Formats: sequence, C-alpha cells, structure tokens
Amino acid sequence: MIKFDHVSKIYDNGTKALDDLDFEILPGDFISIVGKSGAGKSTLLKLIIREDTPSLGTIFIEDIDISRIAPKDIPYLRRKIGVVFQDMKLLPTRTAFENVSYAMEVDGMPRPQIEVEVPQFLGLVGLENKAGAFPDQLSGGEKQRVAIARALAHRPLLLLADEPTGNLDEVNALEILTLLRKINEMGTTIILATHARELVDKIKKRVVVLESGKLVSDVAQGKYRLEAST
Repeated sequence: MIKFDHVSKIYDNGTKALDDLDFEILPGDFISIVGKSGAGKSTLLKLIIREDTPSLGTIFIEDIDISRIAPKDIPYLRRKIGVVFQDMKLLPTRTAFENVSYAMEVDGMPRPQIEVEVPQFLGLVGLENKAGAFPDQLSGGEKQRVAIARALAHRPLLLLADEPTGNLDEVNALEILTLLRKINEMGTTIILATHARELVDKIKKRVVVLESGKLVSDVAQGKYRLEAST
C-alpha cells in the first residue's frame, strides 16, 4: 500500500527530520511508529498525507508517486486516508452526529446517505446514544471516539493515528487501542504514531522505531524498545 523509497526530509534550517527511510507498509498492516520526541514520527505522517514533500526519495501510495501529484488531486488522495489527532480537532459548536456528518458533506455525499451512515459510524465506536451531544458534554475518550468515527466517514483504506491516546487516562487509552484493533481487523490499514510504551506492547503488531530520523528497527509483533533504553 505504501512504499518509502530512500526518503529524506531536510528543512530549510538544515534540520534532517528523516534520513533515508526505506520500508513498505502492506494492506491490512497495523504498524506502530515509535521514537522519542523529534525522532521524525510527525514528519513521516505529514509526508503520507502530502502536507509536506520529501527532500529526497519517493513515497508511493498504491503505486502512485504522491510527491508528483497535482495540488488539485491532493483532496482525492486524502479521501483514501483518515487521520486522528491527539487534540481531536472536533468542531465545538456541532454535535457528535454533526461532526461526523460534516466530514461527509465536505466529500459531497448526498444527505440521505449521510443520515443512514452517520449512526452506523457512531455505533461502530460505541457512541450511538451520544449522537446529540456536543464535545463539551463528552469525556476525553468519547471525544476521541467521535474523532475516529469522523476519520472513518469516507471509508478510508488507511487510518493514521497521531498520538491518539496522549491526552487520555489508561482506561480510555486502552479503549481507543481496542477500537483501533477492531477497525484493523475489519480491513483498514492502521499507522499509529505514539509514545505510549504499554499500548504498543499490548498490540503485539509490527513496530518501527525511529531515532533522529533514521529507521533503527522494524520488527513484526515487536515491542516498544528504543536504543537508549535497551
């Protein structure tokens, strides 16, 4: 599904955020990208959604070189990708239903389809009874589940989760992890960027470790292990 072909990212100030990344992500993978702050995790995700472009190398998604696609085609690329952020980015004046439906409206989905599918997505994340609640009426874990439902609203092939449990307690974090595994079992490829050692250890899926922009470890069914802690 995704191939990083000797990708480096060097910013104008000379900072090398990524250094010669060369690896593949297969359809149906659940991959945890781990590393200390500044290791390059967020930069990697930004490259995948074409928020930024590589300085060197090529990124392919489904055999398309995404660094070469026209700006007008970027929205079509992003429809293949759902993104969940640490701070959720929910619209505070819209209900859970409206937050999910807004994402579908932007994609141009017809209203009858939205009315049918939004309850299905909220049901998938266990919030069918919270459709009318505003974000400030939801717990942190519930807000993140709404954000996940919104990310799934256009049925992406790939879900990126950038520190999705960073603001949650252990119980809610584990619920989000369980939900991500469920979504992965339904066929969606998951890329999880996280500092949460205990969650990565529970997943028992593929773990890629970044250190100063370099890929230093890529292990199937691995654990969160950094060079400095071994």
